[in-house]
Amino acid sequence: MLGSPFSNRIHTMTLDINAYLQRIGFQGDRAPTLNTLKALQQLHLQTITFENLNPLLGHAVPLDSPALMDKLIHQRRGGYCFENNLLFLEVLTTLGFQARGITGRVYWNQPEDAWPPRSHMLLLVTIDGEDYLSDVGFGGMTPTAPLQLHCRDSQRTPLEPFRVDVDQQGYSLWVKVGGPWRLLYRFDLMQQGAVDFEMANWYVACHPQSKFVNNLIAVRTGEDRRHTLLNDLYTVRFPDGRSEKHTIASVAELWDLLQGVFAIDMAGIERQNLEKVLKEKSLFR
Repeated sequence: MLGSPFSNRIHTMTLDINAYLQRIGFQGDRAPTLNTLKALQQLHLQTITFENLNPLLGHAVPLDSPALMDKLIHQRRGGYCFENNLLFLEVLTTLGFQARGITGRVYWNQPEDAWPPRSHMLLLVTIDGEDYLSDVGFGGMTPTAPLQLHCRDSQRTPLEPFRVDVDQQGYSLWVKVGGPWRLLYRFDLMQQGAVDFEMANWYVACHPQSKFVNNLIAVRTGEDRRHTLLNDLYTVRFPDGRSEKHTIASVAELWDLLQGVFAIDMAGIERQNLEKVLKEKSLFR
């Protein structure tokens, strides 16, 4: 058993667990079992969108617990990996799961010999002595079910198959999307504290070369497909590798898409400011 409680948290959260469960539509058994974890992970991904409107618009991305609850639960917004996974971590520990946060280096769409920063957060969850990876914040290729850490075989999920590998560099997560296996990220099990997440979050939210500062990204996972948005390109991706692409023609169309397909409550976003930033960053063709 490799997991241990995540003791150095960003903030001590008094989580309104009922509000969270209502937000994602969970009505099942709350016991800390694998079936509960599977249901929570799938519903979270289908309900709380992966999105980066705050860093794109130059707004802060606070990780303190009240801010996460307010944004993701009460404002009905989404967030990226640190926001989604820190909230999910608190949900799991509140329900009695043994879970902690770990970090990794993202290799999706990068050469396998690259050395990217530790810019991703995921969770290690231990259930009945078995270690699982749980992730609700990897955007367009987030696993839709917990994955056994020590299993080297292909692992089925409601969407694509995944595989956890290990070598001299540590652990790695791979996905198969209608073709060869592709590397998503590398990670280890080193204990992480609040300062580690804060440092990585600052890089992702503020560094001038961060993709989250320079692109509009949104992802929502459906039961049999993934909806992804990159700037003005809306794509529906299927587990067999097929995709349907559509170029967005106007900010009005984009606004409707974010509120509709991506289920983001846009009440707290200034439409004129979003349009200004999109034009300044040349994110529309």
